Amino acid sequence: MAQDTTVPKLTFEYWLDKAIEWGQATTLESQKDVCLHLPQLQEFLHQLYETIKNLQGSTIAIQRFPLIGQLLGRLCWNPFVIGYDESQKTLMWCLCCLYSSEPQNAVELKANSWIRSLLCHLLCSSKWESNEAETSTFISALGYTSADYYCHLVKNMVISLVTELRENQFNGLKIQESTSASRVKAVSIFCVPLITLPDLTPLLETLLLYHGGLSKEILSLEFLEAVNEAFLKKKITLSESAVFSLWLRHLPSLEKATLHLLDQLFSIQWNSLEEVVRVIKDSLLPQAASHPAIFRIVNEIFKNALMETDGTSEVMTIIQVFTQLFLQTHQNEYKQHKFPLKAYFPYHHQPLVRGLIRRPFELPTAYWSQHLKHISDMVKALVEDTNTSSLIDLFEIWFLVACFGEWVDIAAEQLLKAAVEPDAVLWLLAFYYCPKNENQQRTQTMVEAEAVYNHLMMLFSCADLSLKDLEAAVHRVMGIEQCCNQRLTTHLLTNFLLFSPGGHKLAQKCIYHITETTDTSTGVYNLLIRTAYRFNHSGEENQRAVKLLNELLQKLTFKV
Repeated sequence: MAQDTTVPKLTFEYWLDKAIEWGQATTLESQKDVCLHLPQLQEFLHQLYETIKNLQGSTIAIQRFPLIGQLLGRLCWNPFVIGYDESQKTLMWCLCCLYSSEPQNAVELKANSWIRSLLCHLLCSSKWESNEAETSTFISALGYTSADYYCHLVKNMVISLVTELRENQFNGLKIQESTSASRVKAVSIFCVPLITLPDLTPLLETLLLYHGGLSKEILSLEFLEAVNEAFLKKKITLSESAVFSLWLRHLPSLEKATLHLLDQLFSIQWNSLEEVVRVIKDSLLPQAASHPAIFRIVNEIFKNALMETDGTSEVMTIIQVFTQLFLQTHQNEYKQHKFPLKAYFPYHHQPLVRGLIRRPFELPTAYWSQHLKHISDMVKALVEDTNTSSLIDLFEIWFLVACFGEWVDIAAEQLLKAAVEPDAVLWLLAFYYCPKNENQQRTQTMVEAEAVYNHLMMLFSCADLSLKDLEAAVHRVMGIEQCCNQRLTTHLLTNFLLFSPGGHKLAQKCIYHITETTDTSTGVYNLLIRTAYRFNHSGEENQRAVKLLNELLQKLTFKV
């Protein structure tokens, strides 16, 4: 460590006298004196920084150099000094050296508060405007207008800090040997009131991506929270890598971002699934979920939302869309950056994960029925396994199926549109809508579903249907007490109306009647927008079904 003689007390007194004198510099002659001494002052400040950078906190520094606070304080308020070359950056680093990351006494607490105010001042040009008359000559000599001068100060300061942080990171130096944790923390603190300043963005991103080789967090929690808040409110724009780093190093910000997304989606009218996709994509959460830690935390929040809302169709649809977008990101990842699927679903039956994760468009439609039976058989084996005894285990299996609910929608379609073994697919639907099976509830759901399915299949080929023909199915929907049975039966009936030759003639009246007399309008609407989205992206050739979907969605828009 350098000795005190490197920065003698006489030198402090000399420069303090000069700082006091310059503070009263109102004549052109006195301003010229400031400019004349700026190179030597910058050299002194650099020498001071090298001396104090290894001191821990303000107490030791003040003991050795009692005048340091007075000197730095006066120089920070002198626009000539901070406008010269790298003096502004050196002053900031000197202040950061005095900052105590873990203040031990009242003196250090007070010093920290003083340091934060000075650091903020150095990038807050509005506080300098009162000195504009005094500095106009100097600014004009530099060839700037007043506004440009302050703008360049900010940009130059940001560039200097970014360059130094990146060099330290690039060189792989340990943080104790380069920029101390307390100094980086101090820089993050002074950024807080200036977060939304556009020129500060490169510094924000550099700080978020800076780790410095320490296991503990080196950035201020206040900074991390402020950046996340500004990002969520779209007051700032950050690169994806910076946002992902923010959420990985500060999990409360990730949780807040996920809850913010849910609030957004619940507060808007869904006119199409494309709108839901856009909002979820804009949140950057599906992209960030390519990191398994982020994926698992977001999924836990979705699980809680699902339980708190008792499995509403809106939450189910959000989870399904999020999972699809996550899969798109995962599939587009370069192989060297891609995590294995087990990292995202570490506690689940891996063959089932692989089966569910296959997107429908990846398989020929002729293989869908076979694939669904394979999925159903695996789920049934897991559910009926004697080791799956707790509700938690059962919920985890069900939630995995819910994440890939696109296959459930296709299962209900395949029952009516294709030659498929109904028992396996009906069981999968019954489990999806009634996972608990309390008092043999799932068994009763299967009985109800089979009765509705058989009745609808008898009518499926009829081109000329009447409402009377569908009365039995409609009355069954309206008469079912169990909510899960009602939702499954409504799902089957809705698909019948969409895909049967005669169903489209009765669809609007039938759907309107069901949603008027039961609490199923939101569920039907979400099923229809999911189906419309899949048709739009799969090139569905059934134009009659597509036209009917759009008509039904227009009718239901005002009911949900």
